[in-house]
Amino acid sequence: MVWFKRAKPSIRTTDKRDIPEGLWRKCDGCGAMLHKKQIEDHLDTCGECGHHFRISPYKYFSLLFDEKKYEEFGDTLRAADPLEFSDTKRYPERVHSAIEKSGKTEACRNATGRIGGHRTVISAMDFGFIGGSMGSVVGEKISMAVDRSMELGAPLIIISQSGGARMMEGAYSLMQMAKTSARLSRLSEKKIPYISLMTDPTMGGTSASYAMLGDINMSEPGALIGFAGPRVIRDTIKRDLPAGFQRAEFLLEHGFLDMIVHRKELKRRISALLNHFAA
Repeated sequence: MVWFKRAKPSIRTTDKRDIPEGLWRKCDGCGAMLHKKQIEDHLDTCGECGHHFRISPYKYFSLLFDEKKYEEFGDTLRAADPLEFSDTKRYPERVHSAIEKSGKTEACRNATGRIGGHRTVISAMDFGFIGGSMGSVVGEKISMAVDRSMELGAPLIIISQSGGARMMEGAYSLMQMAKTSARLSRLSEKKIPYISLMTDPTMGGTSASYAMLGDINMSEPGALIGFAGPRVIRDTIKRDLPAGFQRAEFLLEHGFLDMIVHRKELKRRISALLNHFAA
């Protein structure tokens, strides 16, 4: 007796139903497959587990400013190459490539508008541009935002989303920590409120400077916040780290944050804080 398996008829590529790219996205938190419309309806968060996807400065501007109206400033600055740095490619080439790929010019955007009727300045970082790294342009733009805040007598909000200092600028990048911190001290002297919103991730020199200097330090749920990464720390001390180490909830429990706010509640909570400061 001869046993055999009947071959299944082949399906030609032309017979397959075309599925447009970008319509579905897997949640990094729970693994659920989410439709683009579902994500948009939940303000770029997962409706299943609440995971917050990274979003651009422009989405934060539209989310926070009244009627989505704002005026951007300081958008003409571009990174220089003071060290003539080169690794797998020259630094100017890397910056040009990032601009071509992302359509963005730097890892930080500044804008002014009104939140709950209060004139406000926002400086928002963008992980989509070289990991949101803090170079000399980012330091200058944050300083410009502080200056604009003092000029208008308006509260300042800095939204951090960064892997840390930009290694291609070496010490010039590290100097931005002192530069921005000194600028914020002037803001404090004038008693102008500063709210720091930390999103995923807020690491390295960013967390070691302006991100942790707010009058109010808040975070989105689940954000990774710290100086060195968990793996680096674990390999250095040769110990397992506590569950949830360097996540927003862990930092709130240990007193490094004042509050954790879901993106859906962000504008309402910030408006309430601004009302409190104004009163």
